[in-house]
Amino acid sequence: MTKKTMKSWAMLACLPLLAAAGVSQAQELKIGYVNSERVLREATPAKAALARMESDFSKRDKDLNDQANKLKAAADKLEKDAPALAESERNRRQRDLVEQDRDLQRKRREFQEDLNQRRNEETAGIVERANKVIKGIFEGEKYDLILQDVVFASGRVDITEKVIKALNAAPAAK
Repeated sequence: MTKKTMKSWAMLACLPLLAAAGVSQAQELKIGYVNSERVLREATPAKAALARMESDFSKRDKDLNDQANKLKAAADKLEKDAPALAESERNRRQRDLVEQDRDLQRKRREFQEDLNQRRNEETAGIVERANKVIKGIFEGEKYDLILQDVVFASGRVDITEKVIKALNAAPAAK
């Protein structure tokens, strides 16, 4: 079952609870909605985390791209020189290129794994801080229910901007 399908089912599961409360009581409920994707995209801590990641990983990414360009140039040179080379020399260069390509692919996988791990860590930290902010809004403004990532929500109940502003104003976690 996909994440989106599970969210849809979760929303459907909440509907009977609201209906059971009765129309008059449902109108008294204070409900809020937070767009998590927007928080992760627009909040200052999320932007700062992205900038840190780009800074931390840009040199390694550039090195990998440089290595790939050198490998391509060597492959092009071998292709050009191949007719004039002895078979043993051509085979040796081909083996070298294959080994260099294997090494490059391994380094790219490691880079991607490191980048994904770092992205997950940074995202988890921001989500944790955002959840604390949401809980503060929930308690401070006496909400009955705050939902995240719903299928449809009215702008009337969307408190995403409020969460982003509070998250931007909150001191950075240490």
